Order: sequence, then C-alpha cells, then structure tokens
Amino acid sequence: MKISTKGRYGLRTMVDLAINYDMGFIPLKDIAKRQDLSEKYLEQIMTPLNRSGLVKSVRGAQGGYALKYPSEKITVGMVLRALEGSLSPVDCIDKGDNCTRSEACITIFVWKKLKNAIDDVVDNITLADLVRLGNEINLEQTDYFI
Repeated sequence: MKISTKGRYGLRTMVDLAINYDMGFIPLKDIAKRQDLSEKYLEQIMTPLNRSGLVKSVRGAQGGYALKYPSEKITVGMVLRALEGSLSPVDCIDKGDNCTRSEACITIFVWKKLKNAIDDVVDNITLADLVRLGNEINLEQTDYFI
C-alpha cells in the first residue's frame, strides 16, 4: 500500500485545520500558502473531505474550511479513507466472498494481519495527537510536512 500525494497533503491540511481550530473558517489560500501547496490541488483534496463530513465549508468573503469535529475525534484513518478509499493491501480483503479462491488461499492470513495492523495504527492516532507531537518537538506550523 502506498499513500498518494492526495492522502499525504490531505493529512497535512487537516493538521493545519486542527492547529487553527479556534480561528473559525480558514480560507483555502491561507492553508495553501502555509502548506506550500497549489490552491487548485487543495480544492480537489477538500471536496472528498467535505463530502465525508470531516470538514465544513462556508462560501464568501468570510468563508473557508474548518474541522467539523474537534481534532480529538478525527483519526488519521478517517482522513486517509476519505481521500484514498480502502487501506486494505489487497482487494480480496474488502470484497470477501467475491473472491473464488478465498476458501483455499493460504496468503489471505498475511493480508488480513497486515490490514489489521494498518487499521490499528491509523485508527488510533488523532489529529490532536499529531498537533501535540508537533508541539513536543517544537516544530513551527510551516514545518509540518508529511
């Protein structure tokens, strides 16, 4: 499994929103500037995050994006699944009974353990955890690169 730039930049963006949670709605151009990302690409990232209910948006001069929930309630897994889809290492884990070989597949044991390990990691790290980690190692906000 490889996380695309969409997933990596999306997680960076969500950490940015978590850091600025108390500031209300943040204009996309401000996030793009802080994270050194293209505003156009960031728009493509925000659409699935908005659809998945992780962020909320307001249009207009005072508009922008904000986390829909406190950073303690949003996990890395939620963000990555919204942007990447399934985090399964192989399709047959998600499709289950659709695989004609699942009954006799000895390697499915490996793929299930790998998926469980991935899920365990990403579902137990929140945006708040990442913000705390950044503070502990004294990173400036503009240094949050993933």
